[in-house]
Amino acid sequence: MNERTPVDKLTKDAASDEIEYLSKQIEKADIAYYQQDDPALSDAEYDNLRQRLLALEEKFPSLRRKDSPSDKIGAAPSSRFVKVQHSQPMLSLDNAFTDDDVRDFIMRIRRFLALEENEDVILTAEPKIDGLSASLRYEKGRFVLGATRGDGKVGEDITRNLETLDTIPRTISNAPDILEVRGE
Repeated sequence: MNERTPVDKLTKDAASDEIEYLSKQIEKADIAYYQQDDPALSDAEYDNLRQRLLALEEKFPSLRRKDSPSDKIGAAPSSRFVKVQHSQPMLSLDNAFTDDDVRDFIMRIRRFLALEENEDVILTAEPKIDGLSASLRYEKGRFVLGATRGDGKVGEDITRNLETLDTIPRTISNAPDILEVRGE
């Protein structure tokens, strides 16, 4: 695939072929990363594939696949772990690569919070360090369950793995009956 051809210069047939190719490459990379714990691509290479796919789907919406990787978060949980159904979907944040991406994000925040255009939105940013997204569930202040994001609806039970980390508190004082903490 010639990924250097600008999206707006591609024919519909060439775009269709590239969408097929990119979808397969992303699927392979997701399996290697999420299920085999053996990344096949660098984060930058993976992000480039997804950005290119999104650009193609935007330019050629009729070619968007029903099973598009752009609609998925993570991958199906590994068969090596017990499955955990999330009480609420565990979503992922989008990447921001350009100033326009950041401006669009701020506009979405303003709309969501019903803020005026001139009201400040204060952000904190830091370099992305890839890690494991996890949900920690506490019941009556006691840590009872840790799960990966998985596909956003179903993750993997990693409670025993997380209990080996000294940085995760086993109990939390004055916590509500049920508390779920999510992070990476």
